[in-house]
Amino acid sequence: MQIVNIHEAKTHLSRLLEAVEQGKEVVIARAGQPIALLSAYQPR
Repeated sequence: MQIVNIHEAKTHLSRLLEAVEQGKEVVIARAGQPIALLSAYQPR
């Protein structure tokens, strides 16, 4: 699981989405504190 800060997430969103498409999860953090999880969409 990759952890990135908000600035990096905004700058490299396309790259992070490619990683998610490959089955990885990305945690987005603010000041070192996790605030969001970017993961593949799972239809219900």
